[in-house]
Amino acid sequence: MSGNRLHQAIFDPVIPYVGTIFEDLEPGTMIVIHGVVTHNADRFQIDFQCGSSVKPRADVGFHFNPRFKGSGVLVCNTLLNESWGSEERTYKMPFKKGQRFEAVFFVLQNKFQVAANGKHLLIYKHRVNLKKIDTLSISGMVQINTIGFANHITPLGSQPTSLALSSMSSTQASQSSLPIAIPYCGNLPDTFGPGRTVLVKGEVKKNAQRFSIDLKPSDSQDIALHLNPRMKEMVFVRNTYLSNSWGPEERLLSDFPFFPEMYFELLIFCEAHQYKVAINGQHILEYKHRFKDLAKINKISINGDIELHDVRAW
Repeated sequence: MSGNRLHQAIFDPVIPYVGTIFEDLEPGTMIVIHGVVTHNADRFQIDFQCGSSVKPRADVGFHFNPRFKGSGVLVCNTLLNESWGSEERTYKMPFKKGQRFEAVFFVLQNKFQVAANGKHLLIYKHRVNLKKIDTLSISGMVQINTIGFANHITPLGSQPTSLALSSMSSTQASQSSLPIAIPYCGNLPDTFGPGRTVLVKGEVKKNAQRFSIDLKPSDSQDIALHLNPRMKEMVFVRNTYLSNSWGPEERLLSDFPFFPEMYFELLIFCEAHQYKVAINGQHILEYKHRFKDLAKINKISINGDIELHDVRAW
């Protein structure tokens, strides 16, 4: 993600581990776990529990359970009143026997969003009230090096301006958890150029086809930077529109970084000769400047199949 500050860490816990989460889990909390899967592992599990009772067994709000039999499967579920609900299975297995891993659990208003080894893995919708989850449990064939709890904080730098909120009415701004209307167009607080940054926060809609983020000048139809993820094709198109004509598309990426219902923070950083783009704290791509008069870039427009939460610039 775009920034976080570790405010609690547990080092080399004995497994099985059961520990109290000392601060309420709330939207914006991140739990980062580093560990190693044992060479003979058949499974391990990470449970976000409602207490630590054994008899009766405490409810489990989020059961995260990699299983290594065959080609492997990752099972997620919720335990209520000692009864399991319906399983959600993912066959994309990022954990390997004998290998180190990083698992990041990002708490959102209505779901957990999980990344593993720097890549988006899955989304699990809350089935219990977040306020009831106060215990973390880890067991199975795994060694844990660190468990870190972090408050997710947008980097302040030189006090970023929230373009989206400043363009909303006072009533809308007081309910800033509401999505911002799409299509969106905002003025950058300063002309763009080397050292400047734009941050877009949003969520991909469930049945999304595509969306776009454009940086452009106000005195022409040109588009300096066109970012256009296309979910059905799973391609992330980058381009520039100059003198009423699109240039050649750039499409190559090792992995497509967007998924249905995924929360994202897309960061655009301008350098002298290129843009750098990061998503949820992971560098994704560079794009060489084709629109050379960077000082004329003063607008951002966003459209397509996302819920837009905020736009910031500094």
